[in-house]
Amino acid sequence: MNVKVLGTGCARCKQLYAEAQKALAQSGVAASLEKVEKIDEIMKFGVMMTPALVIDAEVKCSGRVPQAAEIVSWLTTAAAKAG
Repeated sequence: MNVKVLGTGCARCKQLYAEAQKALAQSGVAASLEKVEKIDEIMKFGVMMTPALVIDAEVKCSGRVPQAAEIVSWLTTAAAKAG
C-alpha cells in the first residue's frame, strides 16, 4: 500500500504527515509513507487545496488535517479491498 501526503511543507502539511505516521503505527497496515511537495506532482492528483492525503492513488481528503483515527479507518478499508 502507498500513502502520500501532498503539500508544500507548511505547518498543516507537517501535521498531516505526523497524523499519517501515527495512523500507520496504530493500524498495523504495511504501507510506505511519502511526502509530495512539488506542485506539478500535487496537481496530477487534481487537488486544489493542501494538505491532502492519498491512499493507493485515491485522494481521501484535501484542505484539512484528519485525526489519526479517521486515517486508520481509511487504511484498514483500503487494506481489506487490496487483499
